[in-house]
Amino acid sequence: MRLIRLLALCAAFLAPLPLAAQQAATLVADSVAITGESTLVAQGNVEVFYQGRRVQAQRIIYNQAADSLSIEGPIVLKDDSGTFILADQAELSADLTQGVLTSARLVLNQQLQLAATEISRIGGRYTRLGRTVASSCQVCAENPTPLWEIRASQVVHDDVQRQIYFSDAQLRIAGMPVFWLPRLRMPDPRLTRASGVLTPSLRTTSGLGTGLKLPYFITLGDSRDLTLTPYVTTKGGRTLELRYRQAFSSGGIEVSGAWSRDELLPDDLRGHVLATGAFELPRDFDLTFRIEGVSDPAYYLDYGLPERDRLDSRVEVSRTRRNEHIEGRLIYFHSIRDGESNATLPSLVGDLTFHRRFSAGPLGGEAGLRLQTHSQYRSSTLPFDTDIDADTDADGRDMARASVRVDWRRNWVLPAGIVGTLLGEATADVYQITQDDIYDGTTTRLHGAAAMEFRWPWVRAGRGGAQHVVEPVAQLIWSPSSTEDLPNEDSALVEFDEGNLFSLNRFPGSDATERGTRANLGISWTRFDPAGWSLGLTAGRVIRTRDTAQFGGASGLDGQRSDWLVAMQLGLNGGLMMTNRVLFDDDLEVTKAELRMDLQRDDYGLAASYVRLMADPLESRDTPVSELTLDGRYRVTDFWTAKASSRYDVKADRTARAGVGLEFRNECMSVDLSLSRRFTSSTSVQPTTDFGLSVDLLGFGSGTAPGPSRRCGR
Repeated sequence: MRLIRLLALCAAFLAPLPLAAQQAATLVADSVAITGESTLVAQGNVEVFYQGRRVQAQRIIYNQAADSLSIEGPIVLKDDSGTFILADQAELSADLTQGVLTSARLVLNQQLQLAATEISRIGGRYTRLGRTVASSCQVCAENPTPLWEIRASQVVHDDVQRQIYFSDAQLRIAGMPVFWLPRLRMPDPRLTRASGVLTPSLRTTSGLGTGLKLPYFITLGDSRDLTLTPYVTTKGGRTLELRYRQAFSSGGIEVSGAWSRDELLPDDLRGHVLATGAFELPRDFDLTFRIEGVSDPAYYLDYGLPERDRLDSRVEVSRTRRNEHIEGRLIYFHSIRDGESNATLPSLVGDLTFHRRFSAGPLGGEAGLRLQTHSQYRSSTLPFDTDIDADTDADGRDMARASVRVDWRRNWVLPAGIVGTLLGEATADVYQITQDDIYDGTTTRLHGAAAMEFRWPWVRAGRGGAQHVVEPVAQLIWSPSSTEDLPNEDSALVEFDEGNLFSLNRFPGSDATERGTRANLGISWTRFDPAGWSLGLTAGRVIRTRDTAQFGGASGLDGQRSDWLVAMQLGLNGGLMMTNRVLFDDDLEVTKAELRMDLQRDDYGLAASYVRLMADPLESRDTPVSELTLDGRYRVTDFWTAKASSRYDVKADRTARAGVGLEFRNECMSVDLSLSRRFTSSTSVQPTTDFGLSVDLLGFGSGTAPGPSRRCGR
C-alpha cells in the first residue's frame, strides 16, 4: 500500500526515538513491516525526508537499537545544498550524516561527478571518496573515456567550505596522463568566491617569446580581493600583474597594474596602472574617478593590453534629475603619441556645469539655462609657438572661461498639419588668456542665434500594415556674421550628420560658434514594417548667404553651400543593423563616407565598418584615410567556433592588423586559441605576432558557462 507514513502509523515503535527525529523524519514506501522489537523494513519506491535531506531507494531497513539504516539501491541521496549521491548500497546513520555508500557517485551542481568504489559520509559536512575518478564530461558506452578526468587515491569534499581536496591527483586528457600532483585543491562548482589558482593562459609573441600566466586569487574578507598573476617568458620577460577590488556600502574601487622587466627595454622598469571607482554621494550625487599611467608608449601593445595613445585621469561629481544636470570634473591628459609634446598640450582641464530646463512662463514653450566654467593649463611657459609640435598655437597658453547660456523653444501646429517652431539662444562668455602673445588678456564675447523651423510630417499606411512617414524640414537661422577672435581649443573637430543637420551650432564645444545667416534643409523617410524591420533615409544640406570660412574641407560644411548629406539606417528582425552616411559635393565627389554593419545570429556573426576621410590640416590629418574593419565568427559545429578579424588600410593597400581564433566549448571544457599579427610600426613600436591559448576545465567553480553536451549514440 502506497503512501504509508511510518511516524503516523507506528507511534509505539517510534517512542524511543529522539523527539527531534520524530518531528522531522518522514518515510514513504509501497510497504512497511516491523520485525521483532527494533527493526523496520520499508520496500518499493522508498523515500525518506529528514532535515532537508532526501533518500530514494528500493529497500531500507531501520535498526532502532543501532539507530542505523541499511539501504539497497539504486540509491539517490540529496541534501538541501543540491548535492546528489548515487549508490548501489549504503549503511548510514538515522540522520543520514554518517555512513558508507558503495559503488557510488557524488554529483555537484548537476555538473561535476566523482565516482568511487566507496563513499563515506562524516558528520554531515565531509564526504570522503576512495579511488576516485572526477570529471564533468559526458561518457557514452561507445566512448567510455571522458575528455578529461582527475584520478585520485582519495578525495574529500567539504560541504561547508565548498572545497574538494585530492590526494595523489593525476590529470588525464582523453585517457592520457598529463601531470601528477601529490595534493590538489579545487573549488566546488557552487562556490563563487575563494582563494586559489585561476585558469592559466599561454601567450607567445615575437617580442617577448612564449610565456605562461598563472593568476592566483586571494580573498580579503567579504568585500575585498586581490589577484596576483606572475608572467614569465622565454626571452627574459618577468612580469607581475595585480588587481585589487574593494566594495563599499556606497560604491567600489578597482586597481590594476603590472611591473615588467624584459629584453625589449632591458634598462627600464616597465609597467602600467589603472584605478577606477564609483560611489553614490548624498543628495543624489555620484562620484567617479579614473587614474591611468604607463611607463612607455609601446607597453600596451607589447603586453596585449587595450591600445591607448592618450591617457586621461579624471575625477567627476555629477547629479542628474528631472530637468536638471550638475557636473564638475578635473581631468589630467597625457599623450604617448609620436610627435606630440605633453608640455604644449592642455594637460590639466577643469569644468563646472549647471544645466536646467524649465517652462518659459508667459512666452510659452520650454527654456533652458546653462552656467559653465572651464579652465586649462599647459606646463610650458613660452608665450609663442615653436617647432616642438605641429600646431601654430602658443606653446604655453593657459585659458579660463566663464559662460552663461539661455535658450528657448516653442512649437505651434499650423494648418495642413505643419509644425512651426520658434527657437533661439544667447550666450555670454568671459575669457582670461595668459602666456600667449596674440590673445593675452581678458576678452568678453556675446553671441546668439534665432531660428524659424517648419516640419510637415506625412503618414501613409501601405500594404500589409506598413507605415510610411515622410517629413520635409526647413530651418532658417540668423546669427551674427562676426564675433570676437578667440582661440579654438575644444571645437577643432566638427561632424556633419543627421543628428545635427538641424542644429543651431554644430561645433561640439564652446570656443567656436557657427556664424551667419543660413538655411538647414532636409527630408526624411521611414518605413515601419509590421514584421518588425524598419528602413530610414535622410538627405539634406546647409545653404548660407555667404561663406564664413569657419570649416575645413573634410567637415563637409565649408563654402556657401555644404556638401550633400545622405544617411541610411536599416534594422531587421534577424539581427542585422546597418548605418551608412555619405557626404558629397555637387560634382558627386565624396568628402566623407562611413558604413557600419552588425549581424548577429546563433550560428554566425559579422561586424564590419568602413570609413573614408579626406586630408584636412584643420583636423590634424595630412593624408587621406580609407580603412576597412571586419570581425566575424562562425559556429562550425555545436562545439567549435571559428573567429577572424582584420583591419585593412585601403589607401595604403596593406593590412594593418589581422587575427584568427578557434574556440571549443562543450559541457566540461573550454579551449580558446588565438593568433594575431600587427603589421604597422612607428618610432616606438614594431610589428609583432601574438599567439594565445587558454584551457578551462569546467565544473570547478570557474564561472564559465558550459557549452552543449555531447550526445551518445551518434
